[in-house]
Amino acid sequence: MASEQKTNPHKIVIVGGGAGGLELATQLGRKLGKHRKALVTLVDRSRTHLWKPLLHQVAAGSMDLNDHELDYLYQARWHHFQFRLGRMDGLDREAKEIHLAPTLDEAGREVLSAYSIPYDTLVIAVGSTTNDFGTPGAAEHAISLDNPQQAALFHSQLLNACLRANAQRGQLGSGQLHIAIIGAGATGVELAAELHNTIREFLSFGLDRINPEKDIKITIVEAAPKILPALSDRLSTAVSGLLRKLNVEVLTGERVTEVSPGGVKTATGRQIPAELVVWAAGIKAPDFLKDIGGLETNRINQLVVSQNLQTTRDGNIFAFGDCASCPWPEKKNSVPPRAQSAHQQASHLYRMLPRRLRGEAPRPFEYRDFGSLISLGKFSTVGSLMGGITRGSVMIEGFFARIMYLSLYKMHELALHGFIKVFLDTLARIITRRTEPHIKLH
Repeated sequence: MASEQKTNPHKIVIVGGGAGGLELATQLGRKLGKHRKALVTLVDRSRTHLWKPLLHQVAAGSMDLNDHELDYLYQARWHHFQFRLGRMDGLDREAKEIHLAPTLDEAGREVLSAYSIPYDTLVIAVGSTTNDFGTPGAAEHAISLDNPQQAALFHSQLLNACLRANAQRGQLGSGQLHIAIIGAGATGVELAAELHNTIREFLSFGLDRINPEKDIKITIVEAAPKILPALSDRLSTAVSGLLRKLNVEVLTGERVTEVSPGGVKTATGRQIPAELVVWAAGIKAPDFLKDIGGLETNRINQLVVSQNLQTTRDGNIFAFGDCASCPWPEKKNSVPPRAQSAHQQASHLYRMLPRRLRGEAPRPFEYRDFGSLISLGKFSTVGSLMGGITRGSVMIEGFFARIMYLSLYKMHELALHGFIKVFLDTLARIITRRTEPHIKLH
């Protein structure tokens, strides 16, 4: 029996190398892959990983993507799992295989042909994409921040807009150097605050024909009656006040009905001129998940799972993170799509999948809400702590809130690398930051 297990180990395939998927593959690789108790395979359409909550900093230019990207092949080699490049586009539950689409390079040439990967246990953690709700012009004229490539594209367009405006003679055109951010969730709010600082710092590098107070305008457009609609009124009010101090215009109760090359239009008829538009309103699971393999999905393509994180129609398939709709009995709704949710679910599956290999019954996942934190760059960080940290909810702001916010990313890094590497990498970044520009200039 032991000999058979070594030659034919249990095949665990994890699709999606986001925060939760990569943490799970790394931890299972250390626990099961290293000792040949299972063959752990991670599948992702990209070659590198970046913690998604950092994308607004990449877009604004306050973070260099190259300093924080993690190579999947590197991680796989050192943590005893396999990495396979490819985009999942099909599932054969009877044959227990996932199908991957051909991989093409930037010129459209085929790098990898379509192929299949067999599994015994499948874990789907492909995250979410921005939901533009079919708004006319949104796909063509607005940029979403779903991946590092989109964030880098926005940053490049922003720098080009500043260079173009500084070089031209005469008055700026209507909407020139105006940025409209659709959606006042965490991504939209944090991006607006980061942009306020990074644009001004970029202009200080010789772009003296642009007046940041008069020429730069940032507008957040939110359909709900308040910003940060998923969070408390108290937190929303505090962040609104801070945004006003940064001269960020906030329009609530305005649903965008059209995006054009010159700006956006709302349901009330308001026209908002803008050279750059970022769509950060709403999420959905990737379209390929809709009813894939006959599995149950909801209206935003999320896989419906039980409290064990198993899909409702196949006990061999698990799903977690933003792409899964997991019950939250305490609140009588679903677990919210947040980084802390994916982290907790990855930790739960790390404990449960080895039990599954031993034939033991799974245990239900219990979500613990520790609150929310919103970073406004160097200006402030505000949030609420709750759940296991405090009794009830406590509002925090300033330095302590900033430390708590930064610790979230450090917890992710610790799960991937361990203390020594995280400590050395952090020290190296502190040193190099003293000798380099604090924003990305290209």
